[in-house]
Amino acid sequence: MATIDGVPVTDTAAPGTSGLLLKRRLRRKPALLAPGAFDALSALMIEQAGFEAMFISGSGISYTQLARPDIGLISLDQLCQVTRRVRDRLETPLIVDADNGFGDAINVEHTVRALERAGASAVLIDDQAFPKRAGALTGKTFVTPATMAEKVRAAVNARREANTLVIARTDALPHEGIEASLARAHLYVEAGADALFIDQPQSLEDYQRIAAEFPDTPLVANMIEGGSSPALSASELTELGFGLVIASGSLVRGFAAMAERLLAVLKRDGSTAALSDQLLTFGALNERLGLSQIADQGRRFDPAFRLETLMSTHDDKEGGQ
Repeated sequence: MATIDGVPVTDTAAPGTSGLLLKRRLRRKPALLAPGAFDALSALMIEQAGFEAMFISGSGISYTQLARPDIGLISLDQLCQVTRRVRDRLETPLIVDADNGFGDAINVEHTVRALERAGASAVLIDDQAFPKRAGALTGKTFVTPATMAEKVRAAVNARREANTLVIARTDALPHEGIEASLARAHLYVEAGADALFIDQPQSLEDYQRIAAEFPDTPLVANMIEGGSSPALSASELTELGFGLVIASGSLVRGFAAMAERLLAVLKRDGSTAALSDQLLTFGALNERLGLSQIADQGRRFDPAFRLETLMSTHDDKEGGQ
């Protein structure tokens, strides 16, 4: 069962439940660590690993659903579809990356309502203009601070539940500097943002300045391998004053790296035997997917119901775990 702040979450699809717990958790130490998910399987693995929340990553969806870089190609419908599938399977609170809200303030209202219905606990909106780019890419353009503040107000007003969090993100720091980014962030808080994400601090001093500037606002940081920000751990970011740390792309990069290794071995050897101790067995995977629970549920209606693997499970407790 998912928990947040030590409280069991029995129905995060219930209006406002997960958002309220998430809001409370963001104000406690240590910082909440939320890996990035991009489909129901990755989300399930995050929940089973014991994380209290997860980040539905727009970039991860672009990578896995389109096999394209994060350059603004995914649609709101695609984002809602992934969010619904994850929410249907899991109870864990979902922080959903809604890019720039897919348009102006009117589009943002529609985006927030759609993602709430899909099961989002929090919606993150950034201040990029079209075309949208990943934060770590060049070529970004930005709406004016006043326009973004209008979008934040629209998001706050659109939510059906007061406990659905609105997280405002600015990607402007590497382009406009720390002072301009802080000025943007102040406007976003005044517009009603529940939390702030000032992406890509360029130095430890930038992190410290952000934390000092917003001591009463939950702050978000992103852990990205090889990024332009200093590589800090969740514990270090906690000490600096950050409340939410996302690892938005770590899991998809790990999956891609393992896929490359496996496919190279399969092509070389005509078999995956050389990696067998690093792979889940058929039985182990099905247990993680809930085969036993589904079988138990089936027997409630039909005592003769059978659903079990015909493949050997003797090695399920080996390296495949």
